[in-house]
Amino acid sequence: MSPRGKVGSRVSGGEALFQRMFTRIGCEGRPPHFHVEFYAYSSLVITLRRRGDVYYVRFSDLLRRAPQEVLEGAAALLLARVFRRRPTRALVRPYLEYARSDRTRSRINHLRRRRVRPAQVSPQGAHHDLVAIFEQLNEKYFSRQLERPHIAWSSRTWRRQFGCYDPGPNQIVLNRRMDRRGVPQFAVEYVLFHEMLHVKHPTRRSGCSLISHSPEFRAEEKRYEHFRAARKFLDQLAR
Repeated sequence: MSPRGKVGSRVSGGEALFQRMFTRIGCEGRPPHFHVEFYAYSSLVITLRRRGDVYYVRFSDLLRRAPQEVLEGAAALLLARVFRRRPTRALVRPYLEYARSDRTRSRINHLRRRRVRPAQVSPQGAHHDLVAIFEQLNEKYFSRQLERPHIAWSSRTWRRQFGCYDPGPNQIVLNRRMDRRGVPQFAVEYVLFHEMLHVKHPTRRSGCSLISHSPEFRAEEKRYEHFRAARKFLDQLAR
C-alpha cells in the first residue's frame, strides 16, 4: 500500500529495477527497499517518498507499456535527483526520447482530456471579460479561424506566471492578479493573445528538444499592436 493508503498497480520487478539503477548511477552502500507502482496521474509524472526504510515510487501509468530501458532511464533520473548523482546520457536517453516523442505527448493530451477538469471559474472578471477580448483578438489577428478553448481567470493569484494554455483539457487560464483596477486592457489582451498563439502553434519536437516558442510563434507575437507597451508593463508588474 502506498503512503496515503491508496492502492496502485504494482510494477513487476520494480524493486530490483530501482536497486539496480541505484548502483549504476554511482550510489554507494546497500540499495534500500523500494515499493514501485503505476499510478493514474494526469501527466507523465514520477514521484518518490520515503517512509521509514522504504522508498515509495509512483510511475505515471502512461509508462505501463514502456520498454524496460525507458523505465530504467526514468528510475535513473529520479534517483540521481534524490541522491545527487549524475547519470550517463546513454542511461537516461531512452526515457527522455520517450517522454518527448510526438506519440507520448499525444497520449498525454488525450489522457488529460479525460482526467483534468476545466477550471470552474468564470471568464468574466471584475474588470476584464476574457471571452469578449478573445473574440476581438480572434477577429483581428486570426480571421476568426481559432476555435475558442475554455477560458477562465485563475481561482487564485499566481506569483510569476501571467497565463497558461493546457492542450489536454484545451483551456486557457489567466492570472487573476491582472483582473484589477490599474491593469490596462492591452496588457490582458497581450497575455491572452500569447496563449492563443500556443493554441495555433502547438509545442513540437526539434531533435532532442521541445519547442514551445518557435520562430514563427515569436514573429507572430510581435504583430500585437501594443507588444512593447504590454511587455514593459508586465515586466514592471512582475517585480
